[in-house]
Amino acid sequence: MRLERLNYNKIKVFLTSDDLSERGLTKEDLWYNAPKVQQLFQDMMHEASVELGFEVDGKVSVEVFSLQAQGMVVIVTKSDEILEEEEEFQDDFISMEVILDESEHILYEFSTLDDLILLSEKLVSCDVSGGRLFSFENTFYIKFEEHELGRLDRETFYAILAEYGNPSTRTIYRIIEYGKELISENAIEQLHFYFVEKKTSH
Repeated sequence: MRLERLNYNKIKVFLTSDDLSERGLTKEDLWYNAPKVQQLFQDMMHEASVELGFEVDGKVSVEVFSLQAQGMVVIVTKSDEILEEEEEFQDDFISMEVILDESEHILYEFSTLDDLILLSEKLVSCDVSGGRLFSFENTFYIKFEEHELGRLDRETFYAILAEYGNPSTRTIYRIIEYGKELISENAIEQLHFYFVEKKTSH
């Protein structure tokens, strides 16, 4: 579980698939199993209190973003508006407004161009050529759609990506809005062409 404070009333929690399985949870539980979700939420709030000094004492909004096999991102926002009739329950009562979003894309981040070049060599050999490449705050991001996995199964694809990068806890919408798109399509093929094929042909 990785926690990050976004501002005075908002935190982001990144839960890996291992974090969920250690608690006996699956992603589906976050949609359908209220008691388990409440327990997970209490655990998150305890860690947020210890690590970040983030105390929940009222109404919160919880947004859950699924990152395919990579895990979950949970955004917790405290509300300044506390309903009067809830005040007597504040010690043990938390009102949750949950918004769920199942992401259809795969988003990984890479710290160097060299990592991306090595990734392109590996993926091209597996008939993978797609992806969109972005840069944002000195980090490279590559986004794949489900249909761009070539002949790889999902788990193998994730394993290769994890060799060179990390699953991104940023949303693609933020990267598109504030970052810069470097390659709009077939990023892997183009990286391989310019940095591997051209280099070896000279």
